[in-house]
Amino acid sequence: MKLSYKLAAAIAAAAIALPAAAQSGRNLEELKAETQARADRNAYPLIGLKPDEVREALGRLKSMDRDEWAASWSQIGDRYMARQDYHQAWLYYSFARWPVPNSPGKQRAYEKALEAYLAAAKKFDPPLEVMRVPYEGTEVVGYLRMPKGARPAPLVIAIAGLDSRKEEMAERFAPLVERGIAVLALDSPGTGQSGMKAAPGVEKSLSRVLDAALARPGIDTKRVALYGGSFGGYWASILAVIEKPRLRAVVAQSPPVHEYFSRERNRALASNREYLFDYVPAHMFTYGAANLEQLGEMKEKMSLKIRGMLDQPMAPMLVIGGTLDTQVPLADIELLMRSGDSPKEMWLHPRGGHMGRDAKAWPDPVIFKRVTTPWLLRALEVDPA
Repeated sequence: MKLSYKLAAAIAAAAIALPAAAQSGRNLEELKAETQARADRNAYPLIGLKPDEVREALGRLKSMDRDEWAASWSQIGDRYMARQDYHQAWLYYSFARWPVPNSPGKQRAYEKALEAYLAAAKKFDPPLEVMRVPYEGTEVVGYLRMPKGARPAPLVIAIAGLDSRKEEMAERFAPLVERGIAVLALDSPGTGQSGMKAAPGVEKSLSRVLDAALARPGIDTKRVALYGGSFGGYWASILAVIEKPRLRAVVAQSPPVHEYFSRERNRALASNREYLFDYVPAHMFTYGAANLEQLGEMKEKMSLKIRGMLDQPMAPMLVIGGTLDTQVPLADIELLMRSGDSPKEMWLHPRGGHMGRDAKAWPDPVIFKRVTTPWLLRALEVDPA
């Protein structure tokens, strides 16, 4: 992690040239108000955090300094660690490093989050297995959970997004393990323990992980599905092309496709208020960019249209989105739906934002339970009962 942190520190230093409010989209008081509002309704990225404890942590903040942010949330995480409530400790440490570990304090919080989650995972039944897959001098770390019961088991690979992590994917998809499905949770390239920064071609690291997973005893190699949310949806859409023969089905939830990567949208990142804060630094960290101009150049090359992916055959897909999404434009969803040669299904929320979510009827857990899960069960031919 030391080498990756040095790069992160350089990127963070470059980002300091931007005013704090411009980086986050909100000033401190606005950030506090919005963070508390999301905690009160148990909304992402504060799902599972307790409103009173959120109020406590926010009350300590006197600035938008990243280490101050990390320290305030980690203080609550430390309390839960002392009580051996590792799951709740993980939630607070993970938010302490949110959206990316681009300061010394946030990096320490991320390391504590990993430690807490693995401590909590010791109680899982079936247990969680840490997969380490070598790739070009580094490694991709994933979490695999095999179900109890008969083998071989179908497999769902879940790829996290720009600011979510594989730990959240392991948690979200845990109900599938109870239904007899193996789950492999991964970080998006450029995030977490993916081992590399985001760039065209690094999807090969995900294919390497797929190789390792399908070589494992107990996996039904004919029933493999893939899920990706937000930035994870981008990689899922690519794998729907390059891994079509090995994938039964793919779910892409609010996947960036083409317009998302344009220079114009890159210049508008700092003004986005659907994202909680630090949207610009999160991108710079993920791509390893030193400034906005370089970030724009790097992102433009990621477009699936420019990369020639959209004219190729694709695995069957479910595409999920919201028409009010300010992060991934609706045009990207529509473009993906018109691409490839295999049938696609779409779940589009006319009043939904990013990930198709809204504040009332369709929060993240409801979409997963009522949309994503039933579709995956049908695709993998698993009895929903």
